[in-house]
Amino acid sequence: MRLALQYVLSLIFIVQMYLAMAAYALFWTPLVLLRRDAAFDAVHAYCRWVRASASALVGLRSEIRGEVPADEVLIAAKHQSFFDIILIVSVLPRPKFIMKKELLWAPIVGWYAKRIGCIPVDRGRRGEAMKKMVADVKAGLAEPGQLIIYPQGTRVAAGARKPYKVGVGVLYTQIGQDCVPAATNVGVFWPRHGILRKPGLAVVEFLPRIPAGLTVEQFMTRIEPEVEGASDRLMAEAGFGAGA
Repeated sequence: MRLALQYVLSLIFIVQMYLAMAAYALFWTPLVLLRRDAAFDAVHAYCRWVRASASALVGLRSEIRGEVPADEVLIAAKHQSFFDIILIVSVLPRPKFIMKKELLWAPIVGWYAKRIGCIPVDRGRRGEAMKKMVADVKAGLAEPGQLIIYPQGTRVAAGARKPYKVGVGVLYTQIGQDCVPAATNVGVFWPRHGILRKPGLAVVEFLPRIPAGLTVEQFMTRIEPEVEGASDRLMAEAGFGAGA
């Protein structure tokens, strides 16, 4: 009975989340057309709503740990579900993503992503797109902010293992910025697929920054164990693997 109720509440939460996305977009779009920075206000407001409604409807509380970066840095984050995106974007001053080019065509999401400076990458021409992005950063043409990349390239379920791609190391060395790793346990409560959202405490933790200047090899030997180790710790704290 309790599980059935949680499914019903999860469905209500998901429906209202997408309705809220449309409502926030409708409210903010005139301002965003006049002032690009209003796009950040809009996404921050929406992400705060999702966090608050997740807590109220399905008992999924959320917390940010560590020092939130406010300068221009590369953020290499663990990605388990849509909720870790929500948590990260809710607190970063000027977040932007390296994202699939196809998402530019997604209603609402694509237009706002473009307004906040997200960088679309054609999977078939990824190398070319990355070179242009690095050149824009070096030339000062890229929009300032915190550039978020997922080293594993996709969402990875809690407890699953997927190797880190060397592209994050190449990007780190070429743009010459510090990197802030980010760990999470959100997949324990909000899976990659399915309706059920479980109650508990979802956490994104910003880890100590890795200063610019390392080689690709030096960076890669640090980033995976640091992010995976911290994520495993957060998942264990949430009871993952202990029958919870």
